[in-house]
Amino acid sequence: MQKRPAAGVLGSLPMSPVEATSESDTPGSDSAGSDFSGPDKPAHRYGVALAGEIEARWQQRWETEGTFHTPNPTGSLSGGFERFEGRPKAFVMDMFPYPSGAGLHVGHPLGYIATDVYARFKRMTGFNVLHTMGYDAYGLPAEQHAVATGQHPRINTESNVATMRRQLRRLGLGHDSRRSVSTTDRDFLEFTQRVFLKIFNAWFDPQATNRLGGLGAARHIDELRAQFIDRSRPTPDGRAWTELSVAEQRTLIDSFRLVYIDDVAVNWCPGLGTIVANEEVTADGRSDRGNYPVFKRSMRQWLMRITAYSDRLVSDLDLVDWPEPVRLMQRNWIGQSYGARVSFQVADSPARLEVFTTRPDTLFGATFMVLSPEHEMVSALTTSDKRADVLSYQAAAAGRTAIDRQSETKQKTGVFTGSYATNPVNGQQIPVFIADYVLMGYGTGAIMAVPSGDQRDFEFARMYDLPIVATILPPDVWFGEQGIESTLDCSKWKRAYSGDGVAVQSENESLSLNGLDKAAAVSAMTRWLEANDCGRGTVQTKLRDWLFSRQRYWGEPFPIVYDEHGPIALPDAMLPVDLPETDQFTPHTFDAEDASSEPQRPLDRLTEWKNPTIDLGNGPRAYIRETNVMPQWAGSCSYYLRYIDPTHVEGLTISENSDYWMGSTGVDLYVGGVEHAVLHLLYSRFWHKVLFDLGEVNTPEPFGKLLNQGYIQAYAFTDGRGMYVEATEVIERNGAFFHADEPVHREFGKIGKGLKNMVSPDDMYDAYGADTLRVYEMSMGPLEQSKPWDTRAVSGSMRLLQRIWRVVIDELTGEVRVTSDTPSADDQRTLHRTIAAVREALQDLRVNTPIARITELTNHLTSTYPGGAPREIAEPLVLMVAPFAPHLAEELWSRLGHAESLTYEPFPNVNSAYLVVDTIDVPVQVAGKVRAVLSVPVGCDAATLEALALADEKVKPFLEGKQVKKVIVIPGKMVNIVV
Repeated sequence: MQKRPAAGVLGSLPMSPVEATSESDTPGSDSAGSDFSGPDKPAHRYGVALAGEIEARWQQRWETEGTFHTPNPTGSLSGGFERFEGRPKAFVMDMFPYPSGAGLHVGHPLGYIATDVYARFKRMTGFNVLHTMGYDAYGLPAEQHAVATGQHPRINTESNVATMRRQLRRLGLGHDSRRSVSTTDRDFLEFTQRVFLKIFNAWFDPQATNRLGGLGAARHIDELRAQFIDRSRPTPDGRAWTELSVAEQRTLIDSFRLVYIDDVAVNWCPGLGTIVANEEVTADGRSDRGNYPVFKRSMRQWLMRITAYSDRLVSDLDLVDWPEPVRLMQRNWIGQSYGARVSFQVADSPARLEVFTTRPDTLFGATFMVLSPEHEMVSALTTSDKRADVLSYQAAAAGRTAIDRQSETKQKTGVFTGSYATNPVNGQQIPVFIADYVLMGYGTGAIMAVPSGDQRDFEFARMYDLPIVATILPPDVWFGEQGIESTLDCSKWKRAYSGDGVAVQSENESLSLNGLDKAAAVSAMTRWLEANDCGRGTVQTKLRDWLFSRQRYWGEPFPIVYDEHGPIALPDAMLPVDLPETDQFTPHTFDAEDASSEPQRPLDRLTEWKNPTIDLGNGPRAYIRETNVMPQWAGSCSYYLRYIDPTHVEGLTISENSDYWMGSTGVDLYVGGVEHAVLHLLYSRFWHKVLFDLGEVNTPEPFGKLLNQGYIQAYAFTDGRGMYVEATEVIERNGAFFHADEPVHREFGKIGKGLKNMVSPDDMYDAYGADTLRVYEMSMGPLEQSKPWDTRAVSGSMRLLQRIWRVVIDELTGEVRVTSDTPSADDQRTLHRTIAAVREALQDLRVNTPIARITELTNHLTSTYPGGAPREIAEPLVLMVAPFAPHLAEELWSRLGHAESLTYEPFPNVNSAYLVVDTIDVPVQVAGKVRAVLSVPVGCDAATLEALALADEKVKPFLEGKQVKKVIVIPGKMVNIVV
């Protein structure tokens, strides 16, 4: 019986570059898994104890000296900027983490180490580098923990932040600690509320020329009010602004705001007691947090008008250096479709129904209409004799998930509203139904049903005996597949035809599409609709306005109060609006299947906070606070701006500072998981574009370059119930695995709490040291790829660092043993080729290949100079190691006689003269086996190569007593001696 050494041990795995090239037989090296300290260990060997002492000492010195304090051009953090004034800037960021109670696992530091390596390299190559870390600390997990424990979420959150700060500090990350923020900090809360108010006090003018020269831009709400006052923009009914009541004026202005309140179809999750955004609903219609059912309901909520920016959110993806898959995911999420909006006149009513369709050419085949049960016009269209049926159907539809409603296998159901609409192309009266297979999440929540061209409409028409009219002629092969003859009689069709073809049965007195292909027919129909004032060509997006309110406690309060006329923004002087202290933070949740339940917000219970008496310019009076809170996304939308000016209190940033750090393209490097490819990045881009339009920032995009790091994976184990068990508690017996003596199934997956296969970096620090962990994670493979964790392979990185230590330090005496010898030309070539390779790789953030090159140089030095390497090579080696193992490098640099930190020392430069290849190695084969290698000048001729090969001392023994029959020479490639 053998217990697993640690979570994530994978058995036999491919070795890392460090492990594969390590000198496992070098005298004094230590076996994998040891603590690198034993009774026979030389007194001054670099081992775990010494590594820990060095790391703690240098971390304290960096902190004391403010080594990584990065100055701004102006403001409270500008001290020392003159030292960096002539340098280019580099703004390097990680997607900031949620402070989990479990702390970090070894998968988290992968990206953090990589950005630290890059930031350290940029400092050494002459850049002023802004690099820090914050914490996304509001949100549902903290509140759920508070509910479970009875402890206020702030206590647990701040404890978790402290744990993660400690873990990251021990990793030796070169962060400017003065700029570190948490979204729950009071100053950061005020910052978030200020940004919210910038957006709230703005509207989108589609006719305004934006700063990139295109149409459409956010403008301050006062400009809109001024247009109504001077009548350059008419009010909806033509009355003068002064003729409107205060309530009417407020309602009109509020309807234009980029942040607004509306009755909308929302995703209600009774199991969480809150509404969730579309992006927080999984593919099977459940909440991404807690996995509860989600139901569509109409509720009054805050929204952000992100759809106004859909065109720019798509087109401006061309301005950024992002992985193409991420750009594609954003384009697909926004989901632009080109088609037409068609207006249907409701019979015996002034009302019109509008639908969006990508196939207006099939309008002659529209034989009925279908509305979503949540559509706002259902009530008005329902006749008295149908009302009971419609209400019953709406209630039933509210209890179904979106996935269930759109299932291909589900039988289509619906209810006739009693109303008809007029098909504009032929004047036919077509019935209007509601059906749950139509959702409010796309288009207008209403469709013109063309059953000949859509399978869902086809099935619905057959079920309710509705007409089916063919408008596209299918090919003969399509009929043949069904075993029927080609016919336009759809009663004989077995399914709808959704492919392309020429138009048929599509003409009226002023339009004929017959015989046209799809593109021509769509174009002709769109022109006809526009000419006849019953439709227009348009671009529709799948993206919906951002649902921006949550019925929870642990989130940012809205800086909004209400009077009798609606919402009012609080002035900046009254910020921040703090969360009230309470022990009543538990949200009211419901049975997970109770779709009819209504939200009960925790802040509604705090009546004193909810009903303040304040003076907003008209004397003290009573108001009502907004009791929803912002979603967790709010804190992460613009935190990069807070990094720039974390102490600024009179605005978002000092413009000189944001202009300096954002430059022309935004953050220079942003690293994080691909799981944030849509939500966080899309929301951040939207907020940034509003701020760009308003002149708060001067770059059109927040993040110029994006890189997604891969996952670190390890073995996980499930029991007979399919539940994950702690990997560290699993025992292996004869190739089988057991937990508490019960057999478990082994699988492979991302390290994390969910799979219970976490490996703590604290364990790695204790067993190997932080520098070893850093070098191992960087050597595992390309940053973008997922890779397997193997605790046993970490020791290879420790052995590399030991060999680097021995290049400089005598293990027996602890003395520096570098020499003043002049390196040979071969040594110089090896050194400068290493420098060139490491420089090139780090510029492109290829963090794994430099480790292999450094390993090769180290091995060369330890074999060539067993008594100590020349200083001329040892010092460049230490400087190249510094981004990866900064504590070790600092210690060696100090012992080499340098008083200052190497943080800003120039990275070694390449002497190009040593990159010129003047000799080559040519193998010599005897009887088909390589017996020697000749080092000869480039261009050495065949006769010289033959003579050198026959005279080589390593070759001669294999020629004794044998006759040379032939010598085959390929200049520059090989010599083959046939005996």
